[in-house]
Amino acid sequence: MENDELAPSSIARVKVQKTDSDVTSSDSVVVEEPLEIRIKRGTSQDQLGITMRTPGADLELAAGFLWGEGFLKSPDELISVKVCADKTLSLRQRANVVIVEVAQNSQESVRILDRRFTITSACGICGSTNISDLHKRGVQKVLPATHSIQELAKMTELLEGRQRIFEKTGGLHAAALVNPEGIAVWVREDVGRHNAVDKVIGAALMDRKLPLNDWTLVVSGRIGYELVQKAVCAGISALVGVSAPTSLAVDLADEFGLTLLAFARNGVAKVFLPSQ
Repeated sequence: MENDELAPSSIARVKVQKTDSDVTSSDSVVVEEPLEIRIKRGTSQDQLGITMRTPGADLELAAGFLWGEGFLKSPDELISVKVCADKTLSLRQRANVVIVEVAQNSQESVRILDRRFTITSACGICGSTNISDLHKRGVQKVLPATHSIQELAKMTELLEGRQRIFEKTGGLHAAALVNPEGIAVWVREDVGRHNAVDKVIGAALMDRKLPLNDWTLVVSGRIGYELVQKAVCAGISALVGVSAPTSLAVDLADEFGLTLLAFARNGVAKVFLPSQ
């Protein structure tokens, strides 16, 4: 896999003035820019969509997105992920286009994506719009988590000190993948919570670690349906979030056996129990 060192900076400096002062100063804000994701099979290349993201780990983001949307059934189907090399584009334009090459026998996603669709950093493409789509894709129940509920509730502490961009801007979501030994192997940030999750799952995919049996996904914000979908598609056993879940997120976690904890702070969390 090629690196994405050409990606634009993730932090920008802007002029600011406080309402109670006449003095102007500068401040750091998080960068939000479009990233075009293309899929290549043999000589054929198609645009999947454009996501608004924070630059950084763009190759992982693209790989994780394809996995979550069902374009890959096995890590072996991922051939390469690289930044566009089209010399007719400027360096900045090339940095905002990532091409994922997959095996020619890899199948299309069950859900056909609108090639012109823009994925906003606010909500993302929520993937399959109902649980039956995941069953059609052959997504299986995840294996049970072996960590105790008490251990899982403390895992948000693993984000502390590892949100470099958030510490400077206050405008980022974070996601971490914690291995069965309780180590946060990958931590990524993004203006979009779904992008942060795609980045860590993409990192695991590119390292050939999927499925992530008995791993835990930790997120810094609200738990929506799309985050649970991405977790179960990666085989993750537990999801721990700092904020609230949605009703569909709870239903999906129940359907696929994902251990779900929310409002996890200071070692205390709410556990959403399976239905009877």
